[in-house]
Amino acid sequence: MPILANIYRLGIKELWSLARDPIMLGLIVYTFTVSIYVAATAMPETLNKAPIAIVDEDGSPLSGRIAAAFYPPHFKTPAMISLADMDAGMDAGDYTFVLDIPPDFQRDVLAGKSPAIQLNVDATRMSQAFTGSSYVQQMTMGEVTEFIQRYRGTAALPVELAMRTRFNPNLEESWFGSLMELINNVTMLSIILTGAALIREREHGTIEHLLVMPVTPAEIMLAKVWAMGLVVLLSAGMALMFVIQGWLHVPIGGSIALFLAGAALHLFATTSMGIFMATLARSMPQFGMLAVLILLPLQLLSGNSTPRESMPVFVQDLMLAAPTTHFVALGQAILFRGGGLSVVWPQFLALAAIGGVFFTIALNRFRKTISQMA
Repeated sequence: MPILANIYRLGIKELWSLARDPIMLGLIVYTFTVSIYVAATAMPETLNKAPIAIVDEDGSPLSGRIAAAFYPPHFKTPAMISLADMDAGMDAGDYTFVLDIPPDFQRDVLAGKSPAIQLNVDATRMSQAFTGSSYVQQMTMGEVTEFIQRYRGTAALPVELAMRTRFNPNLEESWFGSLMELINNVTMLSIILTGAALIREREHGTIEHLLVMPVTPAEIMLAKVWAMGLVVLLSAGMALMFVIQGWLHVPIGGSIALFLAGAALHLFATTSMGIFMATLARSMPQFGMLAVLILLPLQLLSGNSTPRESMPVFVQDLMLAAPTTHFVALGQAILFRGGGLSVVWPQFLALAAIGGVFFTIALNRFRKTISQMA
């Protein structure tokens, strides 16, 4: 009981210290509100209101069908322009795509020839150019194929591929971006808060006060872990309910409580990492540089940005020792696919084991650092 009381009181001290730090409070608010909103809406990978113009040199029913295929929300209503206005419009940035349908296009198609349609793309708008060019090609080929079948009365194939998109039927990038940014921010903020708390005590000289008190290094470390972990956990829960569900209207497939339970295990590992990094750094600038070197591979190689299956086998095996890999897996399973404990229990066990190892390593390093100071 005295040990638990010491851990509790030291944790309350950490919370009061954080409450008096406006910079850290501002970082917490920004990380779980504006940062999530920007990640969800700033650079969508899906096409949205792309400006397109069509040069119809054929004037046939087929060219009219192609022009009518482009409509919001993927594209703006097509602007019908002349061939002489095409270059000027592209140079001025008025259009991202200009589709030039040549003369006698319908006649050549019905004659069995292979006429070419020219697609001009403004590649300076990268996010729209790469995604939109494939959209335009698929939609154009779809209209031409349907027109030929109806005109010639060609029988439909006995087998047709029907695509069904699960968990995100409209392929809304904001759904994926907001939830993955939340997972990234949980990792980042837990490391920063715990590391900054230890470095702040060292810079202010309060760590020496703790050394003369009847508390052990394990109690000091556990206090920082539960206090900073609790702040991040509550912030993540509020971000899920008010920012992601309320502000961005992103549906959550599974149990928020189960996700927060997994996040708590993840925080046990990442807060220990933050304390370990703080024992290596001598100042906040050094800690910041060290955090960048650690956070970038943790986030980029965890399966958050790209699938782990596309990475080299060596990297996949190596990242199994990182808590972010298992946290991303359980987050996607719960929040996107509605998975329960029967699905994510391997990730829970992995996070508990990794957290125990990281806590032991950080505690040994913390004891050595305190002994050197004493």
